[in-house]
Amino acid sequence: MYLDNAATTFPKPEAVYEAILHVLRDVGASPGRGGYRRSLESGRILFQARETVAGFFSIADSSRVIFTQNATGALNLALQGTLAAGDHVITTSMEHNSLLRPLYALRTKGVEVSIIPAGPDGVVSVEDIRRAVQVNTKMIAVCHVSNVCGAIQPIEPLAQICREAGALFLVDAAQSAGYLPINVEQTGIDLLAVPGHKGLLGPGGTGFLYAAPHVQLKPVLQGGTGSHSTAEEQPLVMPDGFEAGTHNLPGIAGLQAGIEFLMERGLSSVHQHEQSLLLQAEQALRDIPGVTAYGPADPEGRCSVLSFTASGVDSGLLAVELDHGFDVAVRAGLHCAPLAHRTLGTMPGGTVRLSPGWSTTSEEIALFSDAVVQCIDKIRK
Repeated sequence: MYLDNAATTFPKPEAVYEAILHVLRDVGASPGRGGYRRSLESGRILFQARETVAGFFSIADSSRVIFTQNATGALNLALQGTLAAGDHVITTSMEHNSLLRPLYALRTKGVEVSIIPAGPDGVVSVEDIRRAVQVNTKMIAVCHVSNVCGAIQPIEPLAQICREAGALFLVDAAQSAGYLPINVEQTGIDLLAVPGHKGLLGPGGTGFLYAAPHVQLKPVLQGGTGSHSTAEEQPLVMPDGFEAGTHNLPGIAGLQAGIEFLMERGLSSVHQHEQSLLLQAEQALRDIPGVTAYGPADPEGRCSVLSFTASGVDSGLLAVELDHGFDVAVRAGLHCAPLAHRTLGTMPGGTVRLSPGWSTTSEEIALFSDAVVQCIDKIRK
């Protein structure tokens, strides 16, 4: 029973496997690296995938979609490609290390970083963010949804603060893309970092960064682009100059198939299904003595994951017992977000994190809940 979809979704829709195999078996060539038919077909596949991503996130110009190896790559490009010494960045205590560690590195180079504590439910105060704005504030960077407790951050009012301050708005959509609707232009998102292997149901090694037309982005990776070959410096043309090297075309094709699957099923339908499973699990866990769930009390204020602890029970040991005794896969520990756990009061042991997927059933959640009861009883004896 796989319940760690917040890390990587599994299984993928059948169309994802077929798209990957088609590129590997029937196409084979690299896009932009030749004028022969197979290379041209690769370029067509790459372009169509970029168009699909743009349509799904309401991006007007698909050339502003830069494919990366994952959300971490996208976040590093967004941060290192826009920030310089003297700039000020506002972020929150609920961020993943994929955002925090690049900021820590930039801090050693003269970038000022303000980390605003979220509330005990994992939600940051809009007014706290507003009060942190300075004359040199260049960016506000937040995760849309916490990977620890599922708290949904208020990105619309945060985007408004950015517009008023003349700052860039970077959204880490690792846990919201494929779960919540995201319209970059309507919301006012300047930079959107997205993994392909989570809610979008694509394979590992895929992701992208959206950069709005007014964002002046600098490449952080130099190399071959298939274009502007006589230039000694990395070209700034979108997206070629930011996708140096050979693309992961099989993965990108699989990502497109995953997004198309979501579009066919309906994003709201998939979200409602997963939300109902999380609510079912939470209601069952409430009946277990000593179990505490984390995040906003209102189910509408969270999505994707459910984190919990059991008094007197090590979270890591509980996950091991679920795996070995019942073949249930969940994530335990700090989830690469130590500040979030300090905020929630779950340091140093962390939590057990449940994250169902599109194919998870209500029967599986019932079996999971029974397994948790048995494992806790075994550990406490």
